[in-house]
Amino acid sequence: MEQKSAKWHLSEDEDETYSEAQTNPRQRKQSRAKRRKGNTGKPVAAGHRITRATASLSELLDAFQFGIQLESPSDDADQKDGSSFESVIEVLFPECMEARHDAWAQTCETVDSGEVIRPLSRYETTATLNYAKEKYKGTPSVANNIILRKLELLRQRRKANVQEFQAPTNHDTLTPLQAQTSAAPPESLDYLRAIQTTPYENSFASRLYGSKPQKTPGLIAVDWETRTPWMNLMDDIHEHHCIAYPERDQSERLQMAITYVSLQPCHLKQVHDLLTRVFWNGIDVSDSLQYSPERSTVIAMYGHLVVGVALLSSPQETYITYLAVRAGWDNSQIATTILYHLISLNPHRDITLHVSANNPAMLLYNRFGFKAEEFIVGFYEDYLHSQSRASMNAFRLRLRR
Repeated sequence: MEQKSAKWHLSEDEDETYSEAQTNPRQRKQSRAKRRKGNTGKPVAAGHRITRATASLSELLDAFQFGIQLESPSDDADQKDGSSFESVIEVLFPECMEARHDAWAQTCETVDSGEVIRPLSRYETTATLNYAKEKYKGTPSVANNIILRKLELLRQRRKANVQEFQAPTNHDTLTPLQAQTSAAPPESLDYLRAIQTTPYENSFASRLYGSKPQKTPGLIAVDWETRTPWMNLMDDIHEHHCIAYPERDQSERLQMAITYVSLQPCHLKQVHDLLTRVFWNGIDVSDSLQYSPERSTVIAMYGHLVVGVALLSSPQETYITYLAVRAGWDNSQIATTILYHLISLNPHRDITLHVSANNPAMLLYNRFGFKAEEFIVGFYEDYLHSQSRASMNAFRLRLRR
C-alpha cells in the first residue's frame, strides 16, 4: 500500500506551503533517512530543545522533521520513551509565541484611538491581493486602485528584501545638506524659476482623479447625509436592473451630495418650472439676480437638478416671496435646511411672509419662531384657481430678532 510523505516547498511569493505527495515504500525509506539528518547536517536527538537565544530556522525545521519521524510507525523505540511531536511542540510553542509577540512589539504602532496595528504578513498581503483581483475584475474605484497599488508595491519590496524608509522622529539629528553647485545651463534655470504653478491637466492630481475639479459658484453648504424618496427609488431601480441582467457590465451608481448655493442665471429655467408646478403660472424671479442673490436666495441642487428654492424680495425688505421643494424630495429636511440658511444669511433682521391658512408649512415656520400677526381674508384670490384646495385666506407671519 502506498504511503504519504510530507515535504516543504517554497512558492514564488516566498510563502511556505505544505503539500503531500504519493510515493512508494522505497522512496518513503529514502526520505525518512534524509529527515534523520537535519538541515544543519547534524542528527536530531530525542531531547533536542530550542531556546530563544539559539533558535534558528534550520533548527526549527529539524525539530519539526524530528516530530514527523516520531509519528512514523517504524520508530517504536522512541514512542516507548514517551517522545512525540506533541511533547516537542509543547516546549517550542510558548517560546515561539513569545518571540512572535516580541517581533510584533518592534513593528506595531498605536493609533490615536489606542488600537494596536501591525504590518501585513506575506501571506496576508498575497491573500488580500488575490481576493481584490477576483472581486474587482472590472475597473476599480480610485480608492481601491490606490490600495491595490500599495499592496503590490509592499509585496515587491519584500520579495526584493528592500527595507521601507522610516522617517526620523527627532529632527535635530538630521544632517544638513551641503549646498551643491549646479552645472545646468542658465537658460534652463530661468525657465524653472519662471514656473509658478503646474496646470491641473498636467498635474499628478489630474491623473489620479481623472477629471477636472468643478468649482461651484455661490456655494453655501454641502449635505452628504440626507436621503430622499427619489434617491432611494433610483437606487432600487439600479439594484433591480443589476439583478435582472447579471450578464451585463454594471457600472457603480455615482453618489452625489445635495449642495446649497445662491441663485445663478443657469438656475432660472428650472426655478421657474418648479415654482409654476408648486404655486401658479407666470412666476418670474429673474430680478432676484439684481438684489444681492448671495444673501437673498438659497437653491438646493442635486447634481444639475434644482430640488428646492427659497427667495427673499431683497436684503432690505427681507420678505420671503417663495419657498418650494420638488415633488419626491419632500419630507427630507430640505425645506428646513433652505430656510435655516436663508435666515442665517440675514442676521439681526426681522423676516416676514404670507402663508395660506391650511398650508402645512405653518408648522415649519413655527419651529423657527415665526408668529402670526395678521389674518387676511381672500389674500390669494387673484393667484389661486377657484378649484384649488389651498385656502384663499392667509396668515401674515413675522420672525422678530
